[in-house]
Amino acid sequence: MRKIGIIMNGVTGRMGTRQHLERSIVAIRKQGGTVLPDGTRIMPDPILIGRNEDKLQALAEKYDIEKWSTDLDKALADPYYEIYFDSQTTNRRADSVKKAIAAGKHVYCEKPTAVSSEEALELARLAYEKNVKNGVVQDKLFLPGFLKLKRLIDSGFFGKILSVRGEFGYWVFEGDLQPGQRPSWNYRKEDEGGIIVDMLCHWRYVLDNIFGEVKSVSCYGKTHIPKRWDEAGHPYEATADDAAYSTFELEDGIIAHINSSWCVRVNRGELFELQVDGTEGSAVAGLRECKIQHRMNTPKAIWNPDIPDENDYRSQWIDVPLNDEPENAFKIQWEMFLKHVVNDEPFPYDLLQGAKGVQLAELGLKSWDERRWLDVPELKIEQAANRGLNHV
Repeated sequence: MRKIGIIMNGVTGRMGTRQHLERSIVAIRKQGGTVLPDGTRIMPDPILIGRNEDKLQALAEKYDIEKWSTDLDKALADPYYEIYFDSQTTNRRADSVKKAIAAGKHVYCEKPTAVSSEEALELARLAYEKNVKNGVVQDKLFLPGFLKLKRLIDSGFFGKILSVRGEFGYWVFEGDLQPGQRPSWNYRKEDEGGIIVDMLCHWRYVLDNIFGEVKSVSCYGKTHIPKRWDEAGHPYEATADDAAYSTFELEDGIIAHINSSWCVRVNRGELFELQVDGTEGSAVAGLRECKIQHRMNTPKAIWNPDIPDENDYRSQWIDVPLNDEPENAFKIQWEMFLKHVVNDEPFPYDLLQGAKGVQLAELGLKSWDERRWLDVPELKIEQAANRGLNHV
């Protein structure tokens, strides 16, 4: 058994508690650890870090965690803890990650990794210079629907991929008649909220890893709901974008368009769906499901608005089976990172990849502001050093 100490900062939040603590670290502990090829078991031993003692103590008791603290610096000074994990709000993340890197900890964190691409790239450079292993959460790559989609691409099912169309989102209650499902800071620009900052980080790694690198972007944002109510029932002005309409040009000429909105009522199979069209076939993939239509069973569509269309289009798609039920996407990536730290197994989703997500969000905001297409420059760690960024 190989115990590994993990500082978990920010786990009192929704994502930190449910996905990273309960469904990942606690689940790994309950299964007896993560098994290496030689049979060694890695057992995560977390300490919960946060600002609210009552919440930390309640979480520790609920999930049978022995240690918790409000003193991050003390935890970072303890050599027992090899990994630092961060799921705080975005505006707090970079400073804490810098401290962890300076303390020689391996770093795994949520996205966005920082509030600017310059700062995000600095984190990647600092980790590289300190020679600490590092990773960023890129959970959607490990969801069943996108695992099926990647399998279709790798098999050549689509022929030449032409386009990708995505719809993401749901109606987030304003907070007056019913409580909102998301924290109020998401809708305040001064608190680094906004759907462009939140979701374009996701779309960067989804597009880069499944279809091809993003080369340029055109984005338009909107604050559709100008007034919301916070967790205490107090009204506030929503200053951040709650919808984004984004088009991306990928390598090999693929065009991708993704609508992201917290102001849309769902009329689709899942909260996120991508339609991929190619010369040989098409697919519609959600978080869990994936269905296909090949060129040989594509129905003949005739546009005539004067007569009823006899095609039942949705029934003419075939489900892609899920032959093996994957585990929770966050847990899969946590186990990959643990094996990366302990056994040096590959982990491609590092802080540089996180910086690419922040870069695309930043360019999306700039595109909206300037109302024009923008190219996406290649990011390299050397760029941070060349700009004279200093270790803080």
